Amino acid sequence: MSAWVLPDQIADVLPSEARHIEELRRDLLDTARRYGYELVMPPMLEHLESLLTGTGEALDLQTFKLVDQLSGRTLGLRADTTPQVARIDAHLLNRQGVTRLCYCGPVLHTRAARAHATREPLQYGAEIYGHAGLEADLEIIELARSHLHGAGVDRITLDMSDVRVVDALLQGQPLNAAMLARIHAALAAKDGAELASLSKGLPADVAQGLKLLPQLYGDVQVLSEAEKCLPRTPLLDSSLQNLRWLSQRLEGLTTTFDLADLRGYAYYTGMRFSLLGGDDVNQSVQELVRGGRYDEVGAVFGRKRPAVGFSLDLKALVQAVEPRPLRPAILAPWGEHPGLRHAISYLRARGETVVCVLPGHEHEVSEFHCDRHLTEQDGQWTVESISNT
Repeated sequence: MSAWVLPDQIADVLPSEARHIEELRRDLLDTARRYGYELVMPPMLEHLESLLTGTGEALDLQTFKLVDQLSGRTLGLRADTTPQVARIDAHLLNRQGVTRLCYCGPVLHTRAARAHATREPLQYGAEIYGHAGLEADLEIIELARSHLHGAGVDRITLDMSDVRVVDALLQGQPLNAAMLARIHAALAAKDGAELASLSKGLPADVAQGLKLLPQLYGDVQVLSEAEKCLPRTPLLDSSLQNLRWLSQRLEGLTTTFDLADLRGYAYYTGMRFSLLGGDDVNQSVQELVRGGRYDEVGAVFGRKRPAVGFSLDLKALVQAVEPRPLRPAILAPWGEHPGLRHAISYLRARGETVVCVLPGHEHEVSEFHCDRHLTEQDGQWTVESISNT
């Protein structure tokens, strides 16, 4: 095997894609700043017990581990940035009011999330700490939608659920952790036969609710149907009303609901959502953003605060949208003449891209879109359109 062959599902990012990723990264961070979000940069490496505190087994299995040569302690390479941001909010900032934070950096996974995906996503995320209301939920979804629009996603669909719907259905039932896990898994898989088996011994209305729950997906009418067929409790009513409130305020966004969707059940404490992006050319749809409310995330750091946020993989987002056009550039000859050097410096200071042609390479094709060139006329260096020469 060649020494320069990279590990499976790890890849170099070449100029065209890297340019697209970097332009999107800047756009996302600029948009977040305009919404009032502050940028943080957690480290790639932390002590393992700090990195995995409260995150559960799934993240533990996704985390690369190594030994610190200075201390002998086990370190971890982060597989998710949200726990680190929660630690920053709880211990380093320690603010009393609302805190809006965003981040963008690589994470590493021991296994890719899906076939053909990278094990080194470039994770971008935004989070609000300190506000438990629906207003924060709405802002997070609107920010995520704004990001996808800015990236050039053709069609966006919002898919929503709330883990408290299942909590309300099973409220007061004497179920141990193992049985709850099996019920959650059956609901996520929409496995009716398994749900029927697990429902034995439960009250008839609860068993019937579990049977119907996997069928409760579709448009906003699903919420009314759930109110009719599920056992009514204050928690269920609150959850459904919150989903309806959010959907009514997200104008122009196609919204669907799947009340049996329990992805991240151990992590989320309320509303969770996905934004799916469509490609008008290939008519394909894929999940691009995932988020929701996770009010317990800071508890393990000694400061339980309301929290809601989302994350996305910039590498996956770039693959889902059309490449951006190259920005126009200026072609310039190489030379030491003071007038030429001054003209090049002046143009670059104004934000222009100026590509100097090195001696002997005058006929090479540049990846930059050079639609103008710098020419000398009567001792003055001027910019002219290449198409006019």
